[in-house]
Amino acid sequence: MKDTAVTVAGLGVSGVPAAKVLHGLGARVTVVNGTAGERQQAEAAELEALGIPVRLGDGDTLPAGTELVVTSPGWKPTSPLFRAAEEAGLEIWGDVELAWRLRGPNAAPWLAVTGTNGKTTTTRMLAAILEAAGLRTAAVGNIGVSVLDAVLGEREYDVLAVELSSYQLHWAPSIRPHSAAVLNLAPDHLDWHGSMAAYAADKGRVYHGNKVACVYNVADPATEDLVRAADVEEGCRAIGFTLGAPRPSQFGVVDGILVDRAFVADRQRNAQELAETGDVNPPAPHNIANALAAAALARAYGVPPEAVRDGLRAFRPDAHRIAEVAVVDGVTYVDDSKATNTHAAEASLAAYPSVVWLAGGLAKGATFDDLVRGAADRLRGAVLFGADRALVRDALARHAPQVPVVDLERTDTGAMAAAVAAARGLACPGDTVLLAPACASMDMFTNYNVRGDMFADAVRALPATGDRPA
Repeated sequence: MKDTAVTVAGLGVSGVPAAKVLHGLGARVTVVNGTAGERQQAEAAELEALGIPVRLGDGDTLPAGTELVVTSPGWKPTSPLFRAAEEAGLEIWGDVELAWRLRGPNAAPWLAVTGTNGKTTTTRMLAAILEAAGLRTAAVGNIGVSVLDAVLGEREYDVLAVELSSYQLHWAPSIRPHSAAVLNLAPDHLDWHGSMAAYAADKGRVYHGNKVACVYNVADPATEDLVRAADVEEGCRAIGFTLGAPRPSQFGVVDGILVDRAFVADRQRNAQELAETGDVNPPAPHNIANALAAAALARAYGVPPEAVRDGLRAFRPDAHRIAEVAVVDGVTYVDDSKATNTHAAEASLAAYPSVVWLAGGLAKGATFDDLVRGAADRLRGAVLFGADRALVRDALARHAPQVPVVDLERTDTGAMAAAVAAARGLACPGDTVLLAPACASMDMFTNYNVRGDMFADAVRALPATGDRPA
């Protein structure tokens, strides 16, 4: 890297560390960024103090003399900067690719996780299992901890649990994980990738070069198709996970027990018990699937069965992921604000038999007919809010006309409290009031965390049990 002229595209959580690392290696770094807000100006000042020039407000022009481009994952492949780089015959790396290339000869292997939904939960479950096995590990990547920091930091690891987004995989052609999982595939970020085929192909990159296991979802044949298309090392195996009884070379569930029929002697006749479904927190079907995928990756690395059980018991989910907030008058209130697309909302709705659904926000081009059609028999009511709520309302009218709907037009800060109050009016004892919006949050809230926090605050402000008006 010494004396290489590198253009870093984008500031933020990946661009700033990448620029600092490259500068420290002796590269001649220039950072470009399309916006010039207060945050960007502060980050630019930090880099310029180190002697790294930053161009704010100009993310389209390739600096003269550039020999390599390193990009933040969110920049679209169609950006003029990248077109210019490709015309000049330059390589374009993401921060994950940079981390992979800078790994030392004895670097920790990667166990990689991707998919439309469940990535963070599965990666953190995997890290908990690895820790329970006594291994030095961390959950890194698209999870808040930079894989670049993990690879180049002073702490030594035995193995890394790496969450990878489709954006990151697009710009990471060289990575070769020890083993990897694609949890599921559903339309998402198509405005960035251009098509579902391109999105799936980028997800499938995670399997290339796998050494021991390519873990796929038996219930989602598209994930197995990606395994078949992958160029892996000799001896690498396809390992499925299923909520049903597993076949040989699969992980699954038998009588409430998570079992392994892949990494056992005589897998045609034997299975290894790993944990009970009650060890998974929370034990919703899609979360059990996450646990099975994590277990498969951990077992591929050689952890003992008891570490799977102990790791799952120790795991605590992040906020806003099917998190029970309170039970009021026999009604359970659940925050799954992280369900920002229809695939995530479908899994969330399937976890409860009788639901008053809070939904709406920015649809990102999604349609809701399949989601509503599949959940119609468990919906007891719906409260809709946000910019694209009409799309959800129309799907309900077509496929669940019997479901009472409250359509909230207000978008002020009190809207969530109004939504919770409306949901309470529709719910009966035994129901679940479920915030699983199936939409992004930025039309009304800063992010899904704020949306979930406001939901939880509104629920906790409800009158105490027994004080409900007649």
